[in-house]
Amino acid sequence: MTELFNDLLEWIRQNPDYAGLVVFAMSLAESLAIVGMLIPGVIILFGAGVLIGAGVLDFWTMCAWAIAGAVIGDGLSYWLGHHFDYLTERWRWFRLHPDHLQKGIAFFEEYGDLSVALGRFFGPVRAIVPLVAGLMRMPPKRFYIANVLSALVWAPAYLIPGMVLGEIGNGGDWRQLLFPVAAIVLIVIVWLLIHLRRR
Repeated sequence: MTELFNDLLEWIRQNPDYAGLVVFAMSLAESLAIVGMLIPGVIILFGAGVLIGAGVLDFWTMCAWAIAGAVIGDGLSYWLGHHFDYLTERWRWFRLHPDHLQKGIAFFEEYGDLSVALGRFFGPVRAIVPLVAGLMRMPPKRFYIANVLSALVWAPAYLIPGMVLGEIGNGGDWRQLLFPVAAIVLIVIVWLLIHLRRR
């Protein structure tokens, strides 16, 4: 699997015009229910970050593609849970791994709306929480606010570590990454303040 991803990253390096589509596809796949447990899209995002740091790709373009993929992937999972809840009893994956769904439900019950945002950053539940949000009938407006705001943080948070490595390896100035990092911190603070005010 690692060799496959290395080949894909090398292909992106040689074909940067298609990098956005690859980042979009990986972000979407990682956010889809069940599929996200099988595809470690974070490796591609880290690799894309390295290529950004090396000056091969543009940060804001890749960030936009990653955000779009994450928002659509979570949105599709939420839609499946909201409209086809009966399917979870028939899906072979959930019959073989009933604990995955239970972990997602427990996570959602503990953190509520915030679980949609936090779920992106926790490997075991990241691909299940949006589906569970749909199953638990979370209002669409609240789900999409959490979905979009968390994607705005998630995409740069997964690209920046690779960017730092790419900058260092390319002899660049890592200090130019301070603005994206500050933007992430600001979004997180605003999101937490809104959540605390609601509680």
